Amino acid sequence: MSIMDRVMGFFGISDEEYKEYNESEPGNAATRDRRNVVSLHSQKNIRMVLIEPKAYEDAKDIADNLRNHRPTIVNLQRAPKDQAIRIIDFLSGTVYALGGNIRKLGSHTFICTPSNVDIQGTISDLLNHEANDILR
Repeated sequence: MSIMDRVMGFFGISDEEYKEYNESEPGNAATRDRRNVVSLHSQKNIRMVLIEPKAYEDAKDIADNLRNHRPTIVNLQRAPKDQAIRIIDFLSGTVYALGGNIRKLGSHTFICTPSNVDIQGTISDLLNHEANDILR
């Protein structure tokens, strides 16, 4: 797959939508059908994935979702503490390699996002302040 095919695929343009130069026939002028109109609404619906891993082996499924540009919420309540730490370490490396983010949402809950999803704000700070106010 050439770089041009990848770029065309990224913008959602297929091979049938453009004509290449036809220089094989003598006497034909090289022509090209130019399509300068690109849909601004080409973004597909984004699917959010919720996962409750029970062991380190489940981290691969989460990484596969991130590679497919799906943001994933990870609930680690069912995983043993040592496995949960390994899962977060693995996912931290995965999101770094993909240019994404990982954020803590709660005591055992994290959100992992690929590079096409931006996270704004923090929830864990609010939870900590509210929990401290309730305990007083």
